[in-house]
Amino acid sequence: MADKTPLVVVGDALLDRDLSGSADRLAPDAPVPVVSECAERIRPGGAALAAYLAARDGREVTLITGLGDDPAARRLRELLDPWLTLIALPQAGTLPEKTRVLAQDRPVVRLDRGGGHARAATDEARAALRAAGAVFVSDYGRGTADALRAELAARPPLVWDPHPRGGAPVPGTRLVTPAEKEAHGFAPRDTGPAGGLRAAAHSAAALVRQWRVAAVAVTLGSRGALLSYGDHPLLVPAPGAHHGDSCGAGDRFAATAAGLLADGALVGEAVEGAVAAASEFVAAGGAGALPPADSRTAQDPPPDTEDPRALAARVRARHGTVVAAGGCFDLLHAGHVGLLQAARRLGDCLVVCVNSDASVRRRKGEGRPVNPLADRVRVLRALACVDAVAVFDEDTPERLLADLRPDVWVKGGDYAGADLPEAALLEEWGGQAVLLPYLDGRSSTELLARAAQGVR
Repeated sequence: MADKTPLVVVGDALLDRDLSGSADRLAPDAPVPVVSECAERIRPGGAALAAYLAARDGREVTLITGLGDDPAARRLRELLDPWLTLIALPQAGTLPEKTRVLAQDRPVVRLDRGGGHARAATDEARAALRAAGAVFVSDYGRGTADALRAELAARPPLVWDPHPRGGAPVPGTRLVTPAEKEAHGFAPRDTGPAGGLRAAAHSAAALVRQWRVAAVAVTLGSRGALLSYGDHPLLVPAPGAHHGDSCGAGDRFAATAAGLLADGALVGEAVEGAVAAASEFVAAGGAGALPPADSRTAQDPPPDTEDPRALAARVRARHGTVVAAGGCFDLLHAGHVGLLQAARRLGDCLVVCVNSDASVRRRKGEGRPVNPLADRVRVLRALACVDAVAVFDEDTPERLLADLRPDVWVKGGDYAGADLPEAALLEEWGGQAVLLPYLDGRSSTELLARAAQGVR
């Protein structure tokens, strides 16, 4: 953690709960689905989720939030304790809880209870803000930011993630991160057109002036984010369109932007990094796919936000089909894309197992790979059909497959059956290795040969 700037998060904590099961019939007494075999997952919510995500990034985090001593508050303390320092403000009422009921991983209904509201600041909280190197406000409209507004105005935060029920960001805030609908609601009524990118640009520019902040980044879901300093906006597109659970994506965006700004990034760089992180977060399953907060200690290395093993376990838990495909993917071409698209259609998630640089060199010889591992992984993750990428350093991926335990293992049709040593391994857990048709004349080696001939 020594290479990352500590972060103080100010905001309103929630306790989030998912009840996830399956629904294949309607109730006899009402036309509503019956969700059965529900599994319960509890996690930090609101500002507590944003702080928890920053801590999982490997950052030292202090969370200042309203918190009482009701059962939900005690449970949240247990979840957060291994990860961050908690400074509790006195709270009126019980901790807000949000429960989602999901069937086949799709929300059916959400139940809210608890109306807790931070009552006042404390000397401990004021001292923590005065000493903070970097401050991030995650305002869910339940009083924490308002209680500390004087201190925040004296030391404007790097990022303010606003809520329609909360107050305006303090002047001088470096970056404010409303969602598209929130931005239109905050902006004056006469700011311009009714919808689309042009409306987002008008709202963002108006809010920069209205709030007297340095920049506003309007998050646009799968379209990315629009960054405005008050004039011509910068559109930062998402690296890929993902259709997973978007719960918590706004917190992932804001927490990432705050961390990058704390470490010295420019605002544009921070927004680009935040868009990429939020996109990966949604692709990996959103907040519902996070490892349990109490399953690790703060000393453990933080997991990748797109952990392929966690993804495979989650899909298996809901009786889905895990598909894996492997290769070097040195120069991604139409043959690769066609193979991966076909592989994804075979199941409920696709994990791509990619050779490390050393593994590629052993297989292909010196001069390969042409593209280093980080670039190959980034390109693969940008494909909509790819849910996660896993790297292996051995000549074959048997050890990685034994961890992932996919139901289907896919290779291109240019492999003969004898060239699939993984096939016998798949049989150990009832999986199946398959070959898919490969486009003729498409290979990284042939592309390199044609390029070399062109140069000559």
